[in-house]
Amino acid sequence: MQSNFLAKLLTIVLFVFSMNVQAQNEEHEGTPEEVSLKTKIKESINHHLLDSHDFIFFSDTETGKHYGFSLPVILIDEGIQLFSSSKFHHGETVAENNGNYYKLYHNKIYKTDAEGTITLDDHHHPTQVKPLDFSITKSVLMIIITGILMFLAFAGMAKSFKKGPIVTGAGRFLEPIIIYIRDEIAIPNIGINKYKKYMPYLLTVFFFVWFLNLFGLTPLGVNVTGNIAITFALALITFIITQFSGNKNYWKHIFWMPGVPVPMKIILAPIELLGVVIKPFALMIRLYANIMAGHIVLMSLIGLIFVFHNWIGSSLTFVLAFAISMIELLVALLQAYIFTMLSALYFGFAVEEHDEAH
Repeated sequence: MQSNFLAKLLTIVLFVFSMNVQAQNEEHEGTPEEVSLKTKIKESINHHLLDSHDFIFFSDTETGKHYGFSLPVILIDEGIQLFSSSKFHHGETVAENNGNYYKLYHNKIYKTDAEGTITLDDHHHPTQVKPLDFSITKSVLMIIITGILMFLAFAGMAKSFKKGPIVTGAGRFLEPIIIYIRDEIAIPNIGINKYKKYMPYLLTVFFFVWFLNLFGLTPLGVNVTGNIAITFALALITFIITQFSGNKNYWKHIFWMPGVPVPMKIILAPIELLGVVIKPFALMIRLYANIMAGHIVLMSLIGLIFVFHNWIGSSLTFVLAFAISMIELLVALLQAYIFTMLSALYFGFAVEEHDEAH
């Protein structure tokens, strides 16, 4: 109830603020400097939300310099094309490798000519060939880093248990969370007899989503779980595990529900089958939309600090941005919990035994 109230309150505040800004814009379009500043803020937000082939910590707008490091580009095009993303020079130049030319367009790589020509169709989509891209992008790098951190943390925890029943180090922080996931998520939803084989996945997906959500709130500028491709992959894994775990009762209640008249079975079967796909789809959209919306709101509020030219507006915006940041810390944990809870619930539906007599 409290979270719903805060969401409604924030919606009202943003609506009133947007109406006020719109009214001001209708009266005064702004100086070229103000328009340029707003454009830079929009570009900064878009750059934060999108994946990229280099890792930029910050940029100097006056000199045009970017401070960070390049990442490897791996393409499948007439063999394997391997080169550094520095050849693109942040999308400003054409990259040449083994006689092939490639151009970055909206953070996607297209094969082109030496001039870097990009032609668009009627729908404003590039007509150039897009090779298979297996590059180590910023999001992929953060996934690798998160995986390494999780491996080190849990490997250290396992070694600690070998020495004695009392866990040490980072395990003291992780153990209560693991016990909570086991006792409050896995066992109630899956069952005491079948939960163990699902625990590795539930623990992995919880800490994976949680850590990536926290990384997204740092100045590193990563938006991994706000990328629908990532949430799609996670939801797909949950979907596959659910379907392969389904027993005969699970499939019977989808295609031929017991105790239901035959005409109703024919009507309900397509609906139930559609629900099989809708469940992971909702899982994907829920995580993606919440994280994406949180990043947009937070960065927009931070951008407004530079738009206002008085200490009252900037101070109030800073306070609101700080408050939203605190809420986002809670959302980072909450979304990991919800994803894990719903995954366990779907597994429980798949393995549940039904008493036909009842």
